[in-house]
Amino acid sequence: MKTRTILFFHLLIITLLMFSCNSDRSWQHLSDIKLSDAVKQAQEPPSEYCATVTWGWNGPMSHKVIERDLDALYKRGFRTVTIEAGYRMNNAPYLSDEWFAMIRYAVDEAKKRNMRVWIIDEGKYPSGFAGGKFSQERPDLRMQGLGIAEKIELTDNQSIDKDLADNVVSAVAVNLDNETSTILDTQNNKLHWQAPSGKWEIRIIDHQFRTPVTRAVNDSTGAKTTKNSMGNLLDPQAVAQFINWTHEGYKQFLGDEFGKTVLGFRGDEPDFGHIPWTTGMLDTFMNKKGYDVKPYLASFFAPTRTDKEKRARADYWDVWSELFGNHFFGMQADWCAQNNVEYMTHLNNEHVLPKLFRSTGDFFRPMRKVQIPGVDAIWNQVWPGTVADFVKLASSASHLYGRPRALSESYAAYNPRPDCEQVLWGVNYQLVRGINLFEFMFYGASSKGQVNIRGYMGEEKFPQVMQFTNAASFLLSQGRPAANIGIYFPTQSYWLDDWRANDILWETAHKLVSNQRDFDIVDEQALSEVLTLQDGKFVNQSYQYYSTLIIPGVSAISQASLERVKAFAKAGGTLIFLNKTPELITDKSFMQATAPAPANWMQEYLMHEFTREQIEKLPHADVLLDSNQPELFYMHRTFPDGELYFFFNEGEKPITCQASLKGSGTIKELNILSGVTTAISAIEKPENMSEIKMRFDANEAKFILIEK
Repeated sequence: MKTRTILFFHLLIITLLMFSCNSDRSWQHLSDIKLSDAVKQAQEPPSEYCATVTWGWNGPMSHKVIERDLDALYKRGFRTVTIEAGYRMNNAPYLSDEWFAMIRYAVDEAKKRNMRVWIIDEGKYPSGFAGGKFSQERPDLRMQGLGIAEKIELTDNQSIDKDLADNVVSAVAVNLDNETSTILDTQNNKLHWQAPSGKWEIRIIDHQFRTPVTRAVNDSTGAKTTKNSMGNLLDPQAVAQFINWTHEGYKQFLGDEFGKTVLGFRGDEPDFGHIPWTTGMLDTFMNKKGYDVKPYLASFFAPTRTDKEKRARADYWDVWSELFGNHFFGMQADWCAQNNVEYMTHLNNEHVLPKLFRSTGDFFRPMRKVQIPGVDAIWNQVWPGTVADFVKLASSASHLYGRPRALSESYAAYNPRPDCEQVLWGVNYQLVRGINLFEFMFYGASSKGQVNIRGYMGEEKFPQVMQFTNAASFLLSQGRPAANIGIYFPTQSYWLDDWRANDILWETAHKLVSNQRDFDIVDEQALSEVLTLQDGKFVNQSYQYYSTLIIPGVSAISQASLERVKAFAKAGGTLIFLNKTPELITDKSFMQATAPAPANWMQEYLMHEFTREQIEKLPHADVLLDSNQPELFYMHRTFPDGELYFFFNEGEKPITCQASLKGSGTIKELNILSGVTTAISAIEKPENMSEIKMRFDANEAKFILIEK
């Protein structure tokens, strides 16, 4: 209890300091509110905490359309809207003065209704092309990338002599018979090579302006094309230009409502459709890694790679993903912080990390400064029978870096389309995994003269779904998270193309949550630089402590992180190297990484399997059941005056069990819709635990309060 008391004292002091400067913006910070007060406020939560709806401005917008839409959405239970630019807005083209004036009118009308506004930062998606302005006005700041400029086939003993263009960076010869490859000498922009026996393909690699497809509001066909190029998301000059065209324009028209009616900006899936490049990349790489990567670049386009080529590729991913995180995401987050608004965003393919890492480089680097990290669940990723623990990525990022909220953009393209019962199931599924802000999709503006709220939003039950979602999201945004297990995120293994570590990560994650042991995913920088070590526990910026750290079968880990986990274990923390110990210890670069010393100390903490029995032996459980209930999941948040538990039975069968919960005092079940609490009889157990009997119907969710 001593550690918890100290953590709450620190949280209280920092929160009070924040409130003294930002008394009207408490929703942007961690909260030390009393549990009893949070329960009362949940009945009519502030609009800032309420679920939002994507409001698509398709067709000619007018004051009448805006008023009609806001009234209709308000009646369905929405207190917040997210404005998305749409097609055929001829009277107010995207980013014109007329556009900003129309947004201003919408903000003023939302304010009259005590509603709040988020603004999507792009004219469709993905974020980062400013509705086409980079192509039209600053083509010099367009996105750049590496690619295959030319393929040349050679056979036995044929040779090639070729002058190369200035933008060629490297070349590789691929043996088409066995897929081995040879890096070719391209010094002085000349290529001379004679093919050995066999069938070969020379791949000449250059850098040039390259963009993934974008969907732009100025293209009335709605097609995804390369006509409107992304900006160079690695270049601070290009990012500053993007902010100037977008954020600064909104500030000019809406600045007096920033942090009030206007909550901030929402980004959408910024990434690369190729291997990124930027001006000065070779010098940047040399400064960070200490060697010339140019000869290795062509090997990135070969079907197989040698050990050195794999290491060079990992170093390259390390460099460009850091630029991406610091510049595109970091600069926007900093701008928002300086202007009293929030930046929330999600990436592309959070549910398929091999795809995400190819196009984004990392999950946590982009999210480090983002005020509201998010995930995308628009495709049936969250659905009965599907394991979707990936939503823990967003909540873990928020917990690690002291953010109170985690976003899910949900339901846009579900097939089959969900009804209200299925939407509520998905909300509960994500709430127990730490999501506490929902953006429901999609409502199209009534620009044709008639409100047409379709699908689940039009069902009779939907206002009740909204009431539950708003109350639950508010309540689960208060206090602080209480998971005490960390799972190391194997970013460095991913860069080395070791995806077995990814399998072990998610297998372990699901074993934990289905055995009622909550966790956060802990990234490399958090472990090496951010977490503090206190009384044998790692403490994050939400003042939450991890007494157990699991490292899931990684190929590589940094020397800095390894020293931290060694100190953690020595101080009494529970350390587990699952499946294997790291094979490479990195410092400045992967190229210089070395293997651990023989008879390394890590072997002492090696565990080859992770069973239910071993999970039960982990220390500091906050939920213990008397029977195996793999479909019962929970979220625990702790308050100065008590504990809050949210349980969800994800299965189709009722559950009855005895449960011991961390905390002691008066125990109640809360009806989140009515605010009524019902006392629960409990037996006090050792180690500050309370035993109660619980029963859940199929797909039932419950809030349990323990008031000191």
